[in-house]
Amino acid sequence: MTMLDDRTTAETTWPTAYPQGYAVVDVETTGLARDDRIVSAAVYRLDAQGNVEDHWYSLVNPQRDPGPVWIHGLTSDVLAGAPLFKDIAEEFAGRLADRVLVAHNAIFDWQMIAREYARAETTAPVRQRLCTIALSKELNLPLPNHKLESLAAHFGVVQQRAHHALDDARVLAEAFRPSLHAAAQGGVRLPLLECRPLTEWSDSAAAPRVGHQASYRGGGSWRPSRKRPACPHPNPGRFEDGKPLKQGMRVAFSGDTSVERELLEDRAIEAGLHVATSVSRLTSLLVTNDPDSATSKTVKAKSFGTPVVDEAAFTQLLRDVAPAGD
Repeated sequence: MTMLDDRTTAETTWPTAYPQGYAVVDVETTGLARDDRIVSAAVYRLDAQGNVEDHWYSLVNPQRDPGPVWIHGLTSDVLAGAPLFKDIAEEFAGRLADRVLVAHNAIFDWQMIAREYARAETTAPVRQRLCTIALSKELNLPLPNHKLESLAAHFGVVQQRAHHALDDARVLAEAFRPSLHAAAQGGVRLPLLECRPLTEWSDSAAAPRVGHQASYRGGGSWRPSRKRPACPHPNPGRFEDGKPLKQGMRVAFSGDTSVERELLEDRAIEAGLHVATSVSRLTSLLVTNDPDSATSKTVKAKSFGTPVVDEAAFTQLLRDVAPAGD
């Protein structure tokens, strides 16, 4: 019997503020940047107690190079006959409607979905999202890191095809149900966040400069700016090469990034880092793809001896951020 089939008989008092339904989602994409596309999508619909109602999966023709085939395994030949996103948008929306979107690193999945709906000149019917990384932190689960495979292993869930959208969604649904029960039994609030649909979209990326990664700063912002929550963790000091990032570290960004800047900042904040708007002696790390530029941040970083890494290295470091106090 799998965890999806299990129906716990123990009495659980479900908080009245808990949602009545969830859509556990995974999307595979051509990359992480603003102009990247979805190549496959899967949804497991769950009821208020986390029991599976049904599931759905579709390939999506991205109308461009499929990107990291070595990760998701979907070649141009495989995707050539797949439907376009606009062709599945209505059915996908029906799976999401009136439910909380649940995903592992949910900000990424939501923003990729929101962009696809913006391209289709409509909006996804999602008002709230729940990140299972954030929930595992609220539950203080003893995980070695925040990878999906670690969460799955904690609950005894067997992963069959990593980076296949349907199997990743199944694994997450199996791990989410006991997490949801643990939260309800322990009176833990769910870390629900608002989902804001895109109100404008430009389908063309800025042309990359030679020696630089592509920038997506040009044009209007695709979502309204907002005040970010204060970091709840104390600053543990500077980043040290060869060691993981720690929650509470102050991270600043400078220059062009291939991933949309706000997405990078959101991912840093959800990992428990403090995103700083300037560089000071207290800054733990500066992220820049052009450390030799003469921006005020890079100049100050050099004068203060602040560690500097590029975007690719930072993205890798985000996968294993050490808890505060470690």
